[in-house]
Amino acid sequence: MSLNCPSYLLVRQRTLCYKRLNPVRAMPPSSVILHTDESGQFPESRKTCNPLIASLSSYDGPLLSAPNTVGILGGLSVDSTLNFLRKLVHLSKENKAKCMPFVVCSDPVLNRELSYLERSSSSLCSRNEPSQSDHTCIVENLRSKRVFLEKSGAHCIVMPCHISHSWHDEVFKGCSVHSLHMAECVARELKEAGLKPLEAGSPLRIGVLATDATLKAGFYQEKLQIEGFEVVMPDKATMEHAVIPAIDALNRKDMEGARNLLRIALQVLLVRAVNTVIIASDDMRDVLPRDDPLLKKCIDPMDALARSTIKWAQQAAEEGT
Repeated sequence: MSLNCPSYLLVRQRTLCYKRLNPVRAMPPSSVILHTDESGQFPESRKTCNPLIASLSSYDGPLLSAPNTVGILGGLSVDSTLNFLRKLVHLSKENKAKCMPFVVCSDPVLNRELSYLERSSSSLCSRNEPSQSDHTCIVENLRSKRVFLEKSGAHCIVMPCHISHSWHDEVFKGCSVHSLHMAECVARELKEAGLKPLEAGSPLRIGVLATDATLKAGFYQEKLQIEGFEVVMPDKATMEHAVIPAIDALNRKDMEGARNLLRIALQVLLVRAVNTVIIASDDMRDVLPRDDPLLKKCIDPMDALARSTIKWAQQAAEEGT
């Protein structure tokens, strides 16, 4: 098997098969990180005696064969991907269920490209400059990793990354397995929550707080409007005087400044009679302390994606037994 796609690969296998014909499936359940060089190959100088890694490097079949195997395509940062994995484990325990088998693909090169794109789009210095970025390389990178996850045995693929969903349709074009769209997951949960308008006779309003790049992509607005919500976004003044300066403060490691500015942006949205605010930004997600009262009126789309992933995996496991 040629592992020429991800720079980091985490494989979680909890199924056990005793047939000696398949060296990967004959091993006990485990989690392992495979490190590759810039070309995606295992460096000759780092050959390992680990039998699992040795088997994966030569095996031509899927890494995992369970019908509820999930492929996780990392994006903006390793921290965001690991945060999503923690949510999967925690929410699975809450449901008194075992966490599904999964394969994680995380590429530091892609992390840097996505991070630069998102942060530069919301920078005070670069916002007024004409954009000359070509996203073809990013889309091809994401698509190649999606294909890799398919071949690894994933029956459902998710992207715990907001900005990556800007090209969701392109990345999953021709995909042979199921995929979950983060904005669809959160919009569906809000629809099922049976919310009532805060003002009589008014439509249900949902606020979306995100970076300039994610807001311009428009996928949160699209998915929420399909479910009948009115979408409220920061106006130009709020973006220029609160949201963008908050991200610049984060880049300068000025956490206190970022918190104060983010609170202003949230309060501006809340006074416009929104039922809740979707914080659709990896950077903004952890700015406020967990006990901040404003967070009670906010939701993290990663939670909705994790719950939908668990629900899919449970149904797939039942149908596969």
